[in-house]
Amino acid sequence: MPNVNKRIVFLVDMQSFYASIEKAANPQLRNQPIVVAGDPERRSGVILAACPIAKSYGVVTAEALWQAQQKCRSLVVVRPRMEMYIRISMQITQIFEAFTDKVEPYSIDEQFLDVTGSVHLFGGDALKMAAQIRRRVWLETGINCRVGIGENKVLAKMACDNFAKKREEGVFWLKREELADTLWKLPIEKLFGVGSRMKRHFHRMGVYQIRQLAEMAPSVLQRRFGVNGEVLWRTAQGLDDSPVSLQAYDTQKGIGHHMTLPRDYHTAAEIKVVLLELCEEVCRRARSKELMGSVLSVGCRGADLDVKTGFGRQMKLEEQTNDAMTLYEAACCLFDRHWQQTPVRSIGVTLSQLVPDNVLQLNLFEDHHKRRSLAHAMDDIRTRYGQDAILRAASLLGAGQARERARKIGGHYK
Repeated sequence: MPNVNKRIVFLVDMQSFYASIEKAANPQLRNQPIVVAGDPERRSGVILAACPIAKSYGVVTAEALWQAQQKCRSLVVVRPRMEMYIRISMQITQIFEAFTDKVEPYSIDEQFLDVTGSVHLFGGDALKMAAQIRRRVWLETGINCRVGIGENKVLAKMACDNFAKKREEGVFWLKREELADTLWKLPIEKLFGVGSRMKRHFHRMGVYQIRQLAEMAPSVLQRRFGVNGEVLWRTAQGLDDSPVSLQAYDTQKGIGHHMTLPRDYHTAAEIKVVLLELCEEVCRRARSKELMGSVLSVGCRGADLDVKTGFGRQMKLEEQTNDAMTLYEAACCLFDRHWQQTPVRSIGVTLSQLVPDNVLQLNLFEDHHKRRSLAHAMDDIRTRYGQDAILRAASLLGAGQARERARKIGGHYK
């Protein structure tokens, strides 16, 4: 029987989510090495998902498609269908809600479940409950999932990533009292929150194993890394007080939109077309949430990540806004001030310091009410007939991306 003083939290991860959906939809692909990536005719883009067969050839997520094709000559490339992936992710959420009312999406293919209050309804055995969830997801979607179990979210996450994914049964319970024999034996980079850069920092300190970090004084880590040092120590100790909650992402600090361009843009005229489209999208999303902001951030960079080009700057606006042209004028000021005439391959705009838009400062010189009414009318048209139902004339120029982006979700085709 579970300890009544401890929570029971699951982290359920879908194996090769996009690739698994494609195999379930097309049984002819079941025994073939497939990846979900960009347009196979153009050999463009990166690997979004690779099935286990493709991974056995050394294909990894986030590598360039052409590199993956060199590793596996028989690789089957499938274009992403994001609309379907999102729909199936929501279907899986509904499956989880049959087991507990505390379900928190972590990503499109990972979700936290707090089953503390419902595990007794399924025999009181968390391992058997996890097996039931895996079986139901498989029967209804054809997707294999893995379940990490812990008394909190961070333990459940590390249980899944480091142990459940490597076991045939696909389930592992990471218990705090057993960390010395499980988690602490792993290399430091296996700790949740430790990336490649933090790994190098720890190696310079002589810390190569999670055990070494867990046995350090948290004050030493805090002096070296600030609050993040204490967070990593708590993670190594299996401590995490954050709840599993649907409201986890309700507090939004900013609304942003980033776009990777199909080619290098060299002129200010071309770049400002995209800048206008980004401001339009950011403000549309702000209006949909009934928010407006007073801080604008603009960032851009070139295609070569090894060469630091571009900039990232922000400015305080004269007043809160969710009007596209007001934001665009400010974005152009930032861009003209900081752009160094280098080619731009990606660009982004963010509106922050958000407040409700139901209170507006009156302006004697501008008709804000008319502009707000026009913006909401355009939003209604786009909601009803599609994002490209009404466009600004600039988007019809060769530099415009709005029509192409309307065919995509999150940068990938629907």
